[in-house]
Order: sequence, then C-alpha cells, then structure tokens
Amino acid sequence: MGQSIIELVDELPEDNLTVKILNVLDFIVPGEWENLVGFDNTICSVTGKTYPDDIESIRERALELYEDPDQGYQTAIWIYRTLDNTDTAIAAAALADKVGDTFRWIPFLDKLTPKADTVQSVDLSIKLVGELIAHSKIHGLGLNPVDFAASVKENYHNEALMRMVALVAIDGLIPLGADFISKVRKSLDEGGESPLANNPAFTMLSDSIPEFKQLGFIRNTFDAVGDWMDNLISSTGLSPESLFDRMGGVIEVADDKLDYVAAFLDASTNCYEHTGIQTVARHLIQRAAEEI
Repeated sequence: MGQSIIELVDELPEDNLTVKILNVLDFIVPGEWENLVGFDNTICSVTGKTYPDDIESIRERALELYEDPDQGYQTAIWIYRTLDNTDTAIAAAALADKVGDTFRWIPFLDKLTPKADTVQSVDLSIKLVGELIAHSKIHGLGLNPVDFAASVKENYHNEALMRMVALVAIDGLIPLGADFISKVRKSLDEGGESPLANNPAFTMLSDSIPEFKQLGFIRNTFDAVGDWMDNLISSTGLSPESLFDRMGGVIEVADDKLDYVAAFLDASTNCYEHTGIQTVARHLIQRAAEEI
C-alpha cells in the first residue's frame, strides 16, 4: 500500500499554485472551500472534537476504514491522482514553441500548446466520469449518471463542490469558451471512439467504466450533469473573461491567450488530487466519528 490517508492529508501544501488557484475560484461558491491541512486539524474542523482521546479514536478508526480493502477509499484517491497525473502528461506532451514572452518566466511553459477542442472536450468528459466513479467508491454506490447528477446538485459541498467548480472553470470555460457545454456534447456525438483511445485517463480508467457502450455512458454522464454546470454559469455570471480577471493576480498572461492559460494550469496544478484527498478524508472522519 502507498501512503496512508493521514500522511496524504498531513503533506498537503498550505500554499502553492494549486491552492492559489482554488482560492481565486472561491468567489464562485463563497465560503465553501477551506484548505484543511493536517489530519488532526481536519478532525477538529469536521467534527468539532478537541479532546486528544477523541481525536485519537477517530484517527485510528478512519485509518482502519481507509486500509480496508473492501472499502473504496484507496481507489478514489487513485482516481483523483490519475486524473491530475494524466492531465499533466497531456499538457507536457503538447509541445510547440508558440507561447509569447509573457510566459517566459515559467521555464517549461514555452513548450506548451493548447489542446484541440475535441481533445479538451474528451478530457473534461473523462474527468467527470472519474468523479462519478470516485464518488461511487467513497459512498458505496452504483454507477448511475442520473443519481450522480442529483448528488452533485444536492450533496456536493466543501472540497467536492470546489472540485466541480474547478472542472467547469479550468477544463470548460477557459479552454473552450462560454459555449463549452454544447462543444463537449458535439465532440462526444461526432468524435466516436477514436478520441477516447488517445486519452490517457480513459486508458487508465476504462476498466472501471461499464464495458458495454462506454462512449454512451460518458455521454450520459456529461448530459446528466450538464444542466447543473449550465445553471452554475448562469447563476454566477461566469465567463472566460471574468475568470481571467480574477486569475490575473496569480498568473500573468495576455487576455487573448486563455487557451494557453488552460495548458499551463493542466501542467502545473493538481486541483483534483488536492481536493480529492480532502474529500476522502472528510468522509472517513465523519464516518469514523459516527461509528465510535
């Protein structure tokens, strides 16, 4: 087994580019996300427990649950990490010397180029399916896109909600534009199986996606959550331009190169892994506290 959930939470960064970007995106869902770092600190924040004996009991039970092979917590962590790791690989593999002087202070960024719309659309869709699978593993549920969409709407808060917001902003609006929902649907309808085969995240997760009509399952998942994403955008007034304005204090780039911003964020942040670890930790702690 790799690192324990305690080690993963203890080693989360308090401040790096990922944290800065998530803090910027907090304006979309104000107050939902707090960068909880440290397992004992997370126990205190989630449960309100402060006595050392209570904290230790919750800590031990949460660790037992995480290490239980019959539970899906380790798989969920693996999915969140895989989605970020493969994203980095895609960005790093997209080599082209097309980036202007604005980015020269970032050593590797002059090697990045934006993904084509189809590739980006498939990538977003696979991330959404990965979220569904991880959600099912954490909660012991089946793979039902409609039920998942209802849970996103009704039950996603804190780190989980921030992760979905980051998906909409970083993987949708910034690289694909305000009409990204229709672009993704079009790509899934017209692209066929070929773009899936070229997506490393799909390759890694394919065994977890229902084997019969995998493309149909991916389409159904995106369609099910599409209304929630559309409502998030319309209710908050989100646009690529508003996101750029907010991110201007963190990364400096010309406003006509938002697709390069997306490539940069793909290569240099791990929002899925960071918030995914926090999501799994929160659920484990809540369950452990209830059980003891």
